[in-house]
Amino acid sequence: MDHPAISLVIPLLNEAESLPELEAWIRKVAESHELTYEIIFVDDGSTDGSWEVIQGLARNNPAVKAIRFRRNYGKSAALNTAFQATKGDVVITMDADLQDSPDEIPELYRMITQDGWDLVSGWKKKRYDPLSKTIPTKLYNAVVRRMSGLKLHDFNCGLKAYRNEVVKSIEVYGEMHRYIPVMAKWAGFKKIGEKVVQHQARKYGTSKFGLSRFINGPLDLISIIFVSRFGKRPMHLFGMLGFLFFIIGFCILLYLSISKIFWDTTHIADRPLFYLGILVLIVGSQLFLTGFLAELVTRNAPQRNVYLVAEKLRISNEMES
Repeated sequence: MDHPAISLVIPLLNEAESLPELEAWIRKVAESHELTYEIIFVDDGSTDGSWEVIQGLARNNPAVKAIRFRRNYGKSAALNTAFQATKGDVVITMDADLQDSPDEIPELYRMITQDGWDLVSGWKKKRYDPLSKTIPTKLYNAVVRRMSGLKLHDFNCGLKAYRNEVVKSIEVYGEMHRYIPVMAKWAGFKKIGEKVVQHQARKYGTSKFGLSRFINGPLDLISIIFVSRFGKRPMHLFGMLGFLFFIIGFCILLYLSISKIFWDTTHIADRPLFYLGILVLIVGSQLFLTGFLAELVTRNAPQRNVYLVAEKLRISNEMES
């Protein structure tokens, strides 16, 4: 199966109990709709025997492929590494905890291939999570909609579908998997849609949800917006701000100098405005320097998505790891 129709990317951490049921469900859906597929599991440093379960599934299903990290790197690392290995025309991501329904796969595939969407994001309109998770999630999504301009209801839904070109065109790192639609938009993919999907209560294991996402999330969004607009030309931002601050400071000091020469007898060092002018002038100079350094960094930046892979199953060695 050299060129499957669908690549299913499933990152996981300690989900050994749910994997057999998930693989069987996917296989049933794909075979009933006559869809060729590959499943790429990414074991993100599991300690519960998940890798041994995946190896067993691979022996019985040639469509199962897998990557195992030597340690836990996070969901973004897992997705980015798997994206490089995908061969399907349509790439569908889903969580391994059975809260995403494989029954959504055929319709997501149709929306990409027939309706022409670049990306379709799932929307878990009816959720089975506790209020401690649903209320912060709603607030978080509202903020992201406002800042990104994308009218999606559920940015963090793990169930998404992409044209293969989309996942090959973006780089996911840190904790930015939540903002793949935003990154796709800034990469030039404009046809981004949404589909209401079924949400199921967790059946096995424990949730990996943490409150830290509400601290890191907004910071990551600001990073994406900055990198998307100024990543290739940081001097345009820092240079503009530096020039503005420098001119303000210069004008303040020029005014004080002229006033001292012609009419003001107050000692210039006794005026608070003098120190403000010096401060703004220094800040402007520092922003200029920051812009120059940022330009040097962007032109010589090493690859940041490098992870230690312990094992691979049916994954080409040509894939970057």
